[in-house]
Amino acid sequence: MFLQGKRALVTGSTSGIGLAIARALRAEGAGIVLSGFGEPDAIAALCAELGARHVPGDLSRREGAEAVMAGAGPVDILVNNAGMQHVAPIEAFPVEKWDLIIALNLTAAFHTSRLAVPHMKHAGWGRIINVASAHSLTASPFKAAYVAAKHGLAGLTKTLALELATHGITANCISPGYVWTPLVENQIPDTMQARGMTRDQVIEDVLLVCQPTRRFVQPGDVGAMAVFLCTEAAANVTGANMSMDGGWTAE
Repeated sequence: MFLQGKRALVTGSTSGIGLAIARALRAEGAGIVLSGFGEPDAIAALCAELGARHVPGDLSRREGAEAVMAGAGPVDILVNNAGMQHVAPIEAFPVEKWDLIIALNLTAAFHTSRLAVPHMKHAGWGRIINVASAHSLTASPFKAAYVAAKHGLAGLTKTLALELATHGITANCISPGYVWTPLVENQIPDTMQARGMTRDQVIEDVLLVCQPTRRFVQPGDVGAMAVFLCTEAAANVTGANMSMDGGWTAE
């Protein structure tokens, strides 16, 4: 329970990767602030499970990000996980989707970080963990906004690491490949129908084709990495982009 007395805000934490990170940090004693969308009863159940608070807010807007940070209060651990995706060729990419993805996947992390840092500096300790993606290191077609945002998030992380290096604060990325979450699983039936494939074919030939291990990353794996980055053993790990992609970006 080495995080006893530390407060962690995890954005996009009402499901999937963010929830796994929140659970992993809570298991080490951190007080958890959840932020994300969902049914009120489901969010209440998560708050009860984790002894957490939920702070609502639209992170795609500056005012929403500021409201989340004000509601969370001073945080020692900031996990920027909230994000979204849209797939389309560049000439048909909806401008409003570009704006939304850049705002949520990149600009929100700027706002939360700038507001979290003063307390961390005062405390002489802090952890900023940005959940990026293999797409922070490589590109895929038809994902212009997502790839641009995740590359930008990696760059922001490096800058934060350099600015905060003498203040006891680290900033790092975790960059998973395909993670087995309900969001991914729920895409399989539509892909089966659209491509005339079986479930196994979609998994092997569409989702895992880029991951040499041919295995999904598990949400708990990402949670464990987040916990490691909060340890004293990781005090000199800063500005890093921690790949968890089954070898995808090694090729």
